[in-house]
Amino acid sequence: MAALTQNKSILSWLDEKVDLLKPEKIVWIDGSEEQLEALRKEACESGEILKLNEDLLPGCYYHRTAPNDVARVEDRTLICSKKEEDAGPTNHWMDPEKAYKMLYDIARDAYKGRTMYVIPYSMGPVGSPLAKVGIEITDSIYVVLNMAIMTRVGKKVMDVLGDSNDWVRGMHCKCNVDPENRWICQFPEDNTIISVNSAYGGNVLLGKKCFALRIASYQGKNEGWQAEHMLILGIENPKGEVKYICAAFPSACGKTNLAMLIPPEGYRAKGYKVWCVGDDISWIRKGEDGRLYAINPENGFFGVAPGTNEKSNPNALASTKKGTIFTNVALNLDNNTVWWEGLDKNPPVNAEEWTGIKTNGVEWKAEGKNLAHPNSRFTAPAVNCPCISSEFENPQGVPISAFVFGGRRAKLAPLVYQSRDWNHGVFVGSIMASETTAAAAGAVGVVRRDPMAMLPFCGYNMGDYWKHWIEIGETLDPEKAPKIFNVNWFRKDDEGNFMWPGFGDNLRVLEWILKRCDGEVDAQETAIGYLPYAKDINIEGLEGEVSLESLESILDVDKDLWAKEAEGIAEFYAKFGDKLPKELAAELETLKANLK
Repeated sequence: MAALTQNKSILSWLDEKVDLLKPEKIVWIDGSEEQLEALRKEACESGEILKLNEDLLPGCYYHRTAPNDVARVEDRTLICSKKEEDAGPTNHWMDPEKAYKMLYDIARDAYKGRTMYVIPYSMGPVGSPLAKVGIEITDSIYVVLNMAIMTRVGKKVMDVLGDSNDWVRGMHCKCNVDPENRWICQFPEDNTIISVNSAYGGNVLLGKKCFALRIASYQGKNEGWQAEHMLILGIENPKGEVKYICAAFPSACGKTNLAMLIPPEGYRAKGYKVWCVGDDISWIRKGEDGRLYAINPENGFFGVAPGTNEKSNPNALASTKKGTIFTNVALNLDNNTVWWEGLDKNPPVNAEEWTGIKTNGVEWKAEGKNLAHPNSRFTAPAVNCPCISSEFENPQGVPISAFVFGGRRAKLAPLVYQSRDWNHGVFVGSIMASETTAAAAGAVGVVRRDPMAMLPFCGYNMGDYWKHWIEIGETLDPEKAPKIFNVNWFRKDDEGNFMWPGFGDNLRVLEWILKRCDGEVDAQETAIGYLPYAKDINIEGLEGEVSLESLESILDVDKDLWAKEAEGIAEFYAKFGDKLPKELAAELETLKANLK
């Protein structure tokens, strides 16, 4: 079929790849429903996907990956910058020349007898000044169908790009799905991503973490904007005013639940609403009025299925009810629908578990004895979400009032505190950490540093990344800059019980945050930053769960614990040598002095 563009940089790149991969035919993805429907039909015939019950799950499909290919592989995810120091101590690095040779040797002739799909896609609303274009070539219809949900695809993207060379090159080859030769490589200086020997979403939907964070963070550094691992939510007050917050959390800290938060009953009665702009990634740029604006570069949700249910996240569950692709969940053979752990209390008896083994309803065979894989996924269109923001497609993005960082700390961090100023806020983000839960392999309670929740996703040296944050702050009028906060929903008492109810009640904390942004409430200065007065956090309706007294203890700052934390921060910072911004070194010294 004819190319969808006359762009010389694209056509010459494709010629090289055709020469390398030797596809039998080439199909350009034009974004039309007719073409996508034909591809779904073809993938069903080949067994690559399975159509689910059209009455119960209209337009939904099921897919399972190879059992050796079920998650992102951080040790095989490389940043290939010319200099190793530009990748930094927290990334795996390989020399670009060596990496290209290795990858091309693996991929040579990989499309023989296969179709090469060319996917033009936009991260962000097509034509938005904050959006960027990519081309992904793949030999997987599954990838095409997922990219058509997760991004904006088709001819309109090429029309907007025109003759420009500002596009990200993405090459994906399933090859033999061989874990020993599986590599996900980012070449930030070349705007290039190459993924071989995987067919799992996080490694092959190249618009997601590969482009939207690793490549885009590097682009943002060079072009004066930010790509962040942050949700975007809007909070509408009873007067109908909406304020927007960007928030970053490591995994297993309730990020998706916060992005789609349902206000507590008392707030709903007063007219509060919460709107989801994005659940995972924010691209942030300064607007003409001097404020920071954010877009969600994605067009769908690539969510973890287990634990998603009517109680934990009704909005996420509702998003999966049509036009969704489910990966590595269980198949209910009685009604041709899907199931996963935590969906409800009734696992299907007549089922196939995620590996394809038919169960007899008594014993699951798969490792871990789960019907669905713990990292099983749904790819759902954002437009399905009942609380999707009316600003979701706004090409200018939404103005950001606050940045919120969070982690899972049983004793250390209070429920919420505010940074003293921008650089102190960058410090607060840089020291983000979570204690490991039972879900992570290894010991429980070990502190894992994950600055700005970007540790696996920063496309360059993290020291330079922090410097970029500081430089962004220097360009902002302090009156217009978002205020920066830290939250901890996971504080525990001495018996090991959570002290804060979490979920929808987190809106109570966000309300305090927005009041601070508007200068409506006072705060007390402490060694770590500004803390709320307990009376200023609304606990109406939490009788029996949270009292003023227990709230004060969740807001407590234990100086001995923080002194120990400061040692851990110093140890982490030492990894960055002279790349550590002097401003952050100074913030650490201030913390130590304050604790004395």
